[in-house]
Amino acid sequence: MIKVLAANVKAGVLVLAAVEWPDVHSIAETLSATHTMKGGHRSMDIIHLATAKHLGLKHFLTLDANQKKLAEAEGLKVPL
Repeated sequence: MIKVLAANVKAGVLVLAAVEWPDVHSIAETLSATHTMKGGHRSMDIIHLATAKHLGLKHFLTLDANQKKLAEAEGLKVPL
């Protein structure tokens, strides 16, 4: 699996991106305060979405229906 991961990075299928964790946590706190009481979102789902927002992504891939609702509520396009 590690070899496949490394090959995907080398081929550009996956991109390693550095993030500023204090910024991600700040975004996550805002997301949690805004959405968790009504939506019951889990902490790692919020961290994943906060990271995507921090990176300025427009699309978000998830197979979790609740995480999809959160991403769409935050303006990201979720293809599935």
